Amino acid sequence: MTRTLAVRLDSLGDVLVTGPAVRALAAGSDHVTLLCGPRGRAAAELLPGVDELLCWRSPWIDPEPDPVDRADVEDLVRRLAERRFDRAVVFTSFHQSALPTALLLRMAGIPWVGAISEDYPGSLLDVRHRFDEDVPEPERALSLARACGFDLPAGDGGGLAVRTVVPEASPVPYVVLHPGTSVPARAWPAERFRETCHLLTARGVTVVVTGGPDERDLTAFVAGGGGVDRGGCTDLGELAGLLAGARVVVVGNTGPAHLAAAVGVPVVSLFAPTVPAERWAPYTPHRVLLGDPTAACRGTRATTCPVPGHPCLTSVTAEEVVAAATALGDLPGTAPSRAAGATLRRIP
Repeated sequence: MTRTLAVRLDSLGDVLVTGPAVRALAAGSDHVTLLCGPRGRAAAELLPGVDELLCWRSPWIDPEPDPVDRADVEDLVRRLAERRFDRAVVFTSFHQSALPTALLLRMAGIPWVGAISEDYPGSLLDVRHRFDEDVPEPERALSLARACGFDLPAGDGGGLAVRTVVPEASPVPYVVLHPGTSVPARAWPAERFRETCHLLTARGVTVVVTGGPDERDLTAFVAGGGGVDRGGCTDLGELAGLLAGARVVVVGNTGPAHLAAAVGVPVVSLFAPTVPAERWAPYTPHRVLLGDPTAACRGTRATTCPVPGHPCLTSVTAEEVVAAATALGDLPGTAPSRAAGATLRRIP
């Protein structure tokens, strides 16, 4: 039996965009274990091709890391060694290093390890994949899987996917607004989301507002524009079902954007340019709306906006968002012409 370890230690959206690569590993393995971080676990539980989950908070990946704890590291090495993996593939974003993780995998006795690395890996990697192209993150991860000798099975087009999701039953078509983000620098103002909700409901469109348990005040405010407040009412699997039934989802660059892509729903992406949209825009038909793509925050990976007034997103109007949602979701009404210039990517 060939036992493969896949590693993706960061957040929900990061795990989801690694899904096609994990399916490629599964196609060439008898058993796949995914080592994920606590921020990505809920998404990891939804990925096809995963037979077992291990969860560990990495001090060199987690955005709010705990101090390095020798006993904790040794416990992870022990757990990995017990499973006697034949090989491991470490998936990271372009700004992360795979080498600390690769060192632990070697300490656990894993005989073969592959990863993307610009740094010299010494004896840590059997495959040192070099990749520096501005392509969507699912394609970057899949390029690593292929460099390691894996590929998708016949008929798998390489899109994002989750385990079987039943769309939430609704007597009428609806649009989902998801105003929360994982970091403040990527947030479109709540007032704009509320205005968007009002404009859509004025056209007769049903609007559902979603968010986590800690976002109930935000979702209640946005839904006050005439929408249905579902803030804090769903776990990730239930949210996937709710998104799957929508005509279109309006969301920032955050995990639920990738969850919408995984259930095949088009996305209006309110995308702050702190990271490249070419890499991180939803991997589904979408419109990217950037108020100022040349803003000073461009490419900084800032978590809190460093520019007064948050100009990269505050200049995007509710009318533009409604226009983009109307075009993507085939909603009632006529889309204003400015939305025609937004980016649209179609996945074969």
